[in-house]
Amino acid sequence: MRGDLVVPIPVLLGFLLTLVRVSGVFIFVPIPGVSSSLPPARVLLSLGITIALYSHWPMVAGTPSVESFVAWIMLEAALGVGTGLAVAFVMEAFGVGAQIIGLQAGYAFASTVDPNTQADSTVLVVLSQVAAGLLFFATGLDHQVIRILAWSLEKHPAGSFTLSRGAGEQMLLIGSTMFTTGLRLAMPMIAVLVMLDISLALLGRVNTQLQLLHISFPVKMVVALGLLGSLALVFPALFRLSAAGTFAAARGLLAH
Repeated sequence: MRGDLVVPIPVLLGFLLTLVRVSGVFIFVPIPGVSSSLPPARVLLSLGITIALYSHWPMVAGTPSVESFVAWIMLEAALGVGTGLAVAFVMEAFGVGAQIIGLQAGYAFASTVDPNTQADSTVLVVLSQVAAGLLFFATGLDHQVIRILAWSLEKHPAGSFTLSRGAGEQMLLIGSTMFTTGLRLAMPMIAVLVMLDISLALLGRVNTQLQLLHISFPVKMVVALGLLGSLALVFPALFRLSAAGTFAAARGLLAH
């Protein structure tokens, strides 16, 4: 005699609430290959991680009303989206730095196709996104995302999170790290390129016969490319430091 599979209502509700939180995270996390993949692939990824977090599913007492359950879903989505944005800010910091460098070095005129969005983007921005995607896995940030999901389910079981002013302030703090990290990444190269501009201007002032305008852009592009190659060794440490600060702020967000 074939037995019927019976899923208790509390387990089903805990699964749905956890799935909403996990799905909210992976809406904004720019994982290479997932952002441009088909929606079923992202759905299967969210389902797999939700099932892996089975031991952290909440046990919903009783049967909540429709209004309460909808409110829980909205709060879970807000928490998941906030966590996903925190991770996205870490990776977008490299894009901010590349945009600043490209504008100063002359790479803003060279565009290519972004493999994630299939839109035109500058060369340095696309390279920075590829580098950030590689560092996402090389530094173990993917493990940290799952750990912070499990920690958030322990700190705030599904259906118990509430929005507060402190949480909003923490999100603003996390967002500011994207710009500060991008500026830290770009400032050494900007300083060298500004010194190069001043040197070329003084050289052109001394000898007006030299047509330095035609060679200034190629020289700046070659110098910027060489500096990027030399600074590539510090990118993992900077990425890891930025991620550590962001996740510390994210834990502060979940602590409220």
